[in-house]
Amino acid sequence: MKVLLFKIPKPNADAFVYQYDKEVAFYDKLHQHEEIQLSLILEGTGTLLVGDTVNYYTKGDVLVIGSNLPHVFKSDVDNSATSQMLTLFFTKQSFGPDFFKLEELKELQPFFERSIHGFKMTSNQEALKALFLQLEEASKLNQFLILLQLIKITSNSNYQSLSSFVYDKKYSDNEGTRMRNVFEYTMNNFDKEVTLKAVSEVANMTKNAFCKYFKKRTNKTYIQFLNELRLEHASRLLLVANDSTIAEIAEASGFNNISNFNRQFKAVKHLSPKEFKNKKRLTI
Repeated sequence: MKVLLFKIPKPNADAFVYQYDKEVAFYDKLHQHEEIQLSLILEGTGTLLVGDTVNYYTKGDVLVIGSNLPHVFKSDVDNSATSQMLTLFFTKQSFGPDFFKLEELKELQPFFERSIHGFKMTSNQEALKALFLQLEEASKLNQFLILLQLIKITSNSNYQSLSSFVYDKKYSDNEGTRMRNVFEYTMNNFDKEVTLKAVSEVANMTKNAFCKYFKKRTNKTYIQFLNELRLEHASRLLLVANDSTIAEIAEASGFNNISNFNRQFKAVKHLSPKEFKNKKRLTI
């Protein structure tokens, strides 16, 4: 098993894998695998990095992560006793190279097109959840039929892309380890001062070389990525930290300047932190 080029354990005769994860935290190393991942979050919340983009996951989310799309789950262990996820792993060729090219299955093509960047369902979550919950007791044949139903529903539902840019080459083992170390360092230290010098040393590169390397593989600067991670964390705190001031939330998210925090937040969320807090509370 490699750190980044993750191998899904699968008996040779099986075309797909059903997996139930129940842990304190999900696997938290940057990784990619050939199989498409179709998952339901049963319990837990946290940050999900997919490709170049910082996302947030929570209980009830149905997520699709495409083939060889680098990703990492960072569970928020303070807000949940366990992290639980139901997943189906399969490839477009799992049932033969031409199976999904059949005329009868053409309406499933949007699923595979959307999976390239990964996506999260924004409609029909309850119907999808009901199907996922049948998997545990289902026979292998019925699991296959459920998989087709899940793909059909997700092909015809509203969704939100999880990534805006996908690096068009697979990471080598060395590249995978380097990017994993950079993401892990950033996710563990974003609430503190993070310098380009420090993160370049983590990547074992000069500062200039690292900046070019990171931009090429994510289509954004490292500072942009760092700020997105901080802002996503601040967004969650604005919803749950009732006794904290906006200044305290900014500091807890790695911003040491409240004016910069307000400016960055509004540029990304199109609302001030106070407006975001009030609006989201009204819709919860």
